[in-house]
Amino acid sequence: MTAAAVEPPVRSFRPLAGVLTATAVSITGTRVSAVALPWFVLATTGSATMTGLVAFAEMAPYVLVKALTGPVVDRLGPRAVSWTTDAVSAAAAGLVPLLHARGLLPFGVLLVMVAVIGAMRGPGDLAKSVMVPEAADHARVPLERATGLSGVTERLASTIGPAAGGGLVALLGPLAGLAVNAATFALGSLIIAVALPRGLGRPVAVGGSVGGRVDGSAAPSATGEEQDGGYWRMFREGFTFLRSEPLLLAVIVMLGVTNLLDAGFSTVLVPVWARESGHGPAAIGLTAGVMGATAVVGSLIAAAVASRLPRRTVFFVGFLLCGAPRFLVLALGAPMWVVLTVFAIGGFGSGFLNPILGAVLFERVPRRLLGRVHALGDSLAWVGIPLGGLVAGASVALFGLIPSLLAAGGVYFATTSLAGLRSEWREMDRLRGHAGGAAADGPSPADAEREPAAARR
Repeated sequence: MTAAAVEPPVRSFRPLAGVLTATAVSITGTRVSAVALPWFVLATTGSATMTGLVAFAEMAPYVLVKALTGPVVDRLGPRAVSWTTDAVSAAAAGLVPLLHARGLLPFGVLLVMVAVIGAMRGPGDLAKSVMVPEAADHARVPLERATGLSGVTERLASTIGPAAGGGLVALLGPLAGLAVNAATFALGSLIIAVALPRGLGRPVAVGGSVGGRVDGSAAPSATGEEQDGGYWRMFREGFTFLRSEPLLLAVIVMLGVTNLLDAGFSTVLVPVWARESGHGPAAIGLTAGVMGATAVVGSLIAAAVASRLPRRTVFFVGFLLCGAPRFLVLALGAPMWVVLTVFAIGGFGSGFLNPILGAVLFERVPRRLLGRVHALGDSLAWVGIPLGGLVAGASVALFGLIPSLLAAGGVYFATTSLAGLRSEWREMDRLRGHAGGAAADGPSPADAEREPAAARR
């Protein structure tokens, strides 16, 4: 049994509001860039393959660095990691339009700048996510509600970002969108560094301790093995715990496939569809904006009632709505109002996914391991994202847009339908509302492996 998290002496919503605001600012800029950067590459090179290569250059470092920085986030503290990585991302993103204006941005240099941004975004995104359960402790709100609010924030930013990006690119060109991305990274860094109260996002493992509690008292001392452990021991501890959780592994495998397909869809297939259909860059922002708007509605409903809904059923219905239909409607050449309707329905379904996934993760993972396990889980689930643009670009070049859309949609449907037949998905509701997994201290992965599954509460 894990110890319950210690409540802060005074209830405060400031930490949760600060983390969510910084997350919203960062995601908004990233989504603006997600429209501006592919269009910039398409406009300057005319190549879907090179567009996919740029997406690979950003996401490969994102996934790799994120996987390896879980122990760093736990040791240095998510707050310090978040503001420093956002500051570096702001500098790298700002150099892209500056160098292009001076004629100093050959394709190789662009790849380097994009790779730096991706490498910094990985630990930055991880750090903000890790602070959510601690901020929820300060606000004294249920974990599902906190993750629901986080989902609403992400969806709202994902709505505003593409819409703003599409408008900026259409009116001022793609470089304006890239400049906005740099500004949002800088603002997000400032919010985390200045606006959050002292004590939030402290290290979990420094000087032989497994971390401080939210009320400022010292956490229990670490074992001698933990005190002597370095980076690789911390990394291995997170990996051992993750390997002992069949549900988390099942989630990772399914998300790995769908993320690959989603990455190819958003970075290559939709921009190529927008160009070939004559709708232009505004259509990219419009479709993403409509989907994001209804996702906000879905997330709001999830935040309010998710604790009373059957997670497994809602999870797979959500994927059924937001997955394959998007690919099919573009492949059929449907009129714009039909495309927007399908994207709107899909967005509503997708709004329920992240609150459920976040609550499951925070319930099952001890707080002291959260950075490591979260980093490994996210990175494994995202491992296909760097390849998504490359695969989609190569597929369009070899077979054309419509066959690529149909094939990707078919794989998406099979993955999100057949996965639900496996027995481990029944575990999604077993630890509902349990706070032990998110506690500041808990059993080691070795202890967890020795316990029967039913005893790991």
